[in-house]
Amino acid sequence: MASLRQRATVPKDHQSPSSMPRQICPTCQRPLKVCYCSALVHIANRIKVLIIQHPLEEKHPFNTGRMARLCLENSELIVAENLSDEKLAQLLKPGSALLYPSLGWLPEVEQVAPGTPQAEALEQLVVIDATWRKSKKMLHLHPALQQLPRVSFEGALSSNYQIRHSSLENSLSTIESVAMAMAQLEPERDFKTMLAPFEYMVALQKANLRQ
Repeated sequence: MASLRQRATVPKDHQSPSSMPRQICPTCQRPLKVCYCSALVHIANRIKVLIIQHPLEEKHPFNTGRMARLCLENSELIVAENLSDEKLAQLLKPGSALLYPSLGWLPEVEQVAPGTPQAEALEQLVVIDATWRKSKKMLHLHPALQQLPRVSFEGALSSNYQIRHSSLENSLSTIESVAMAMAQLEPERDFKTMLAPFEYMVALQKANLRQ
């Protein structure tokens, strides 16, 4: 009669580190060894920043939309690709503008320039956190967003987002875009400090890849 082999079980206390689940920071949702929370800043911004994040970005390891939300006290993050008309109407308060390039396929709308009465009256900046392809789809799904006054950048832009590349030239990460826009709209506050956790995250990731 053939003998049966018993499968040896390894006690949990003796499992190799590689087989143990990674510990995740509950705030930034990054593994603890690349957590950027020690570099977070807290800015009391006047203009509310509403971030509408595509669901695919929520679990992305380099989620700079969440980072921007953590840095700005007056901000909100909504995860959704398609919002109902009723929900969108609730979110788009009077005095809202969309942060987005003025591309040819978008309707012509009022441009909110820094230092103008329109900028001073602005109460909410709407930001789409998605890849360019997904953000275009989200705008097509929400005509009301297309009709908002628009905040756009002019001239060449330089991004430090070396660990993730965009399909569109001259583009910035979400937190870089928000920091630049808010610095123009509220020049009395130092929004450049928002980039500290972003640069820290990039440095941690590059060091981790070298290892």
